[in-house]
Amino acid sequence: MAGQHKNPWKTLSEKKIYENPWISLTESQVINPGGGTGIYGKVHFKNLAIGVVVLDEEYNTWLVGQYRYVPDQYSWEIPEGGGKLETDPLDSAKRELLEETGISAASWVEIQRMHLSNSVSDELAIIYLAQNLSFGDSDPEETEELSILKLPFKNAYKMVIDGEITDSMSVAAILKVKLLNIVP
Repeated sequence: MAGQHKNPWKTLSEKKIYENPWISLTESQVINPGGGTGIYGKVHFKNLAIGVVVLDEEYNTWLVGQYRYVPDQYSWEIPEGGGKLETDPLDSAKRELLEETGISAASWVEIQRMHLSNSVSDELAIIYLAQNLSFGDSDPEETEELSILKLPFKNAYKMVIDGEITDSMSVAAILKVKLLNIVP
């Protein structure tokens, strides 16, 4: 369906404003769909956003808690992180889950692809469901001070409904699992 629509925007010029190992910021001079001129900023992500909903046989799930620098608040989330564009996203999901929680899974299903903020960024998120679990030790990155919470999936769903989970990937992933009727 998306291929049926022609791009009404015209780019006149582009200038890279900022770059680091994870993102770049480009400012474009544009002609908008109404014919007016203006500027548009684009945040390009150099990695995929990867998320994992974990479910055991009793329909428990695991959340990761951490203080997030940008919103300046503590956040409960599904295990998630970045995956290099040239790496199989499933391999990145397996690495992130093991790194953050110490959990490995024998069963993986991709349940969601989404753009996280498509008005300013090209960041693509891929979310998996992981089941048939085995447990080991976590090994978080130095930038992560994590708490791990095991809870019934229905409690995580309630946290989304009550606004306690606000991370967009986590909200979408938990709602998707609920909508798919994976959990009774």
